[in-house]
Amino acid sequence: MSVSQRTAQNIRERLLKQSDPEGLRRRLFPRLPDSEPLAERLPLCNDHTTTGLEQRQSFLKQMGITVDCLAGEAGQPTPETLAHNIENLVGFAQVPVAVIGPLRINGIEAHGDFFVPMATHEGALVASYHRGAYVISHAGGASAMCLTETISRAPCFVFKSTFDACAFLEFAMQESATFQERISRISGHCTFLELRSALAGRNLFLGFDYQTGDAAGQNMVTFATDALCRELVEKAPMKPVQWYIEGNMSGDKKATMLSFLSARGKKVIAEVVIPAALLKKIIHVTPLQMIQYGHVAMLGGTQSGSIGVQGHYANALAAMFIACGQDAACVSEAATGLTDMDLTEQGDLYASVTLPNVIVGTVGGGTHLPTARECLAMLGCVGEGTARKFAEICAATILAGEISIMGALASGEFARAHARYARPGAKIKPELRSKKKVALREGLMA
Repeated sequence: MSVSQRTAQNIRERLLKQSDPEGLRRRLFPRLPDSEPLAERLPLCNDHTTTGLEQRQSFLKQMGITVDCLAGEAGQPTPETLAHNIENLVGFAQVPVAVIGPLRINGIEAHGDFFVPMATHEGALVASYHRGAYVISHAGGASAMCLTETISRAPCFVFKSTFDACAFLEFAMQESATFQERISRISGHCTFLELRSALAGRNLFLGFDYQTGDAAGQNMVTFATDALCRELVEKAPMKPVQWYIEGNMSGDKKATMLSFLSARGKKVIAEVVIPAALLKKIIHVTPLQMIQYGHVAMLGGTQSGSIGVQGHYANALAAMFIACGQDAACVSEAATGLTDMDLTEQGDLYASVTLPNVIVGTVGGGTHLPTARECLAMLGCVGEGTARKFAEICAATILAGEISIMGALASGEFARAHARYARPGAKIKPELRSKKKVALREGLMA
C-alpha cells in the first residue's frame, strides 16, 4: 500500500491546509469520557418488543436524529424518483436497520460521537459492533484519517503489433497534459490525476486515475474515460484494431492486489489504544490473548490466499453501504485491508485497521433515497464536503467490529454469542450462564 513521493506530498499539503501539525495531533488525540462525557447509550438494546423499538426511536429523536423514513412514517419513494436508480421496478426489499453507539471518533474529518446505522438480518452482528463501539469510546475514541482518494477506469486497446501499441502509448502520454481541459467539458467534479500503462503483447491497458469529489464516481469516470479514449483514437496516427472502455484491470467490483497495493477509492486508517483493564472488563480477554489470536489469524489468512488479513470488514461495510445508499457491490473491493494488534509499553492493546480501497460517496447514486439520506444525516454526512468524513466513520466502525470479533474468538465466546443472538433456544452450559447474564445486562455481549 505504498504511495509515490508526489502523492505523499499531496497528502501532506491537504492535511496542513486544515491545521498545523500540532493541531492535527490534538484532533487525533483520545478524549476520555471522564473529561468529555459520552452521549447516552441507546436504551433497551435487547428488547425486541414494540415498546423497545419505540423507545429507541424516541431516544434518537430526542438526540435530534430523524428516523421518520426508517420508521415507515414517510411512505415509499415514488417510481418517478427512482428513474436513474433501477429498471423494471416491482417493489421494495425491506432490510432491518439498527444503530450502534455512541462511537467516539477523533478523526481529521469525522470528529464527535456517532450513532452508526447498520442494515442487516444477521443476528449477533449489531451486538458485536455495539460492544466494540463501547470499548473504543471508553478508551477515548478511535483516531481516523482519510489519506488518499482515487477512482480509476482501465480501457484496453488491441493493435496489430506491440510496436503499434507502443506508438499509441507515446501519443497518449503526450496528450495527457490536455486531459483535464477535455474532462471539464463533461463534469465540473472530475479531476484527472495520472495515466498508467501496462503492455501485454499487442494489448495496451491504460489506467486513468481521477478524483470525483464527494461522489463515489463510478459513472463519472466512465463517461470521462470514454470521451478521452474516443478523442485519442480519432487523433492518433496509429489506430487500434479494437478498444474496450474497461479491460478488467481497474479492480472495479472485485478484490485485487493492484487496488490493495496502490489504492482505488479512499485509503483510510483507524486506530485505538485500549487499556488492559477495560479490555478485560468488556471484551473478556487480555491484550496478550488478542495478539496471540491475531498471530493465528495472520497464519490462516496467509494460507487461504486472502488479499490482506482481517476479520470481517465486509460485515460493517455491507451493513453501512445498504443503510446509507452506497453501491453494495463495491463491498467486494472495499473489504480488503490489514488489521494490526500489538502490545504497548504500558501493557495495553494497540489496534488498527488499514483500508486502501473504500469506495463511498455522499452525493449521487442511492444517497438521495429517503432512508439512505436519513441514515447519512444521522452521521452528518449529507451532501458535498462529507465523503471523507463518511469514510473515516466506516473505518472506525470496522475497527470496533475487529476488536469485538477477535475478542470473542480469543475468549471462546464466539459460538455462544451466536447461539444467544442468532439461534433462539440454543442451549448454553450452566456454568457459563452467570457470566453471560452479566454481559447481557450491561448490553455488551458480542
